[in-house]
Amino acid sequence: QVQLVESGGGLVQAGGSLRLSCAASGSFLSIVDMGWYRQAPGKQRELVAAITRGSSTNYDGSVKGRFTISRDNAKNTVYLQMNSLKPEDTGIYFCAARLPLHPEYDYWGRGTQVTVSS
Repeated sequence: QVQLVESGGGLVQAGGSLRLSCAASGSFLSIVDMGWYRQAPGKQRELVAAITRGSSTNYDGSVKGRFTISRDNAKNTVYLQMNSLKPEDTGIYFCAARLPLHPEYDYWGRGTQVTVSS
């Protein structure tokens, strides 16, 4: 059973930084694409950053230049470094894993809350 566990969320002032971690069970991380999603209060879940198994990255325009996604396959962990945080970055952040050739993400963590105060 694949498990993803997020950590690193919390309360931070606008302009501050947080680093989220997503720890994956087992040793399958090297074969999957990974993504970080955000769900703001009253809104749909949206993809904010993604990294392929080849370490190519993609970002939503709202976080480009402020967030950095990275992966450490040896530690079975994916990170999201968030800088220059804004109140609109507030939400629950989920990590997700997608198996090769699958169109949708297959596995999800339970999320970690990020709150940015103004």
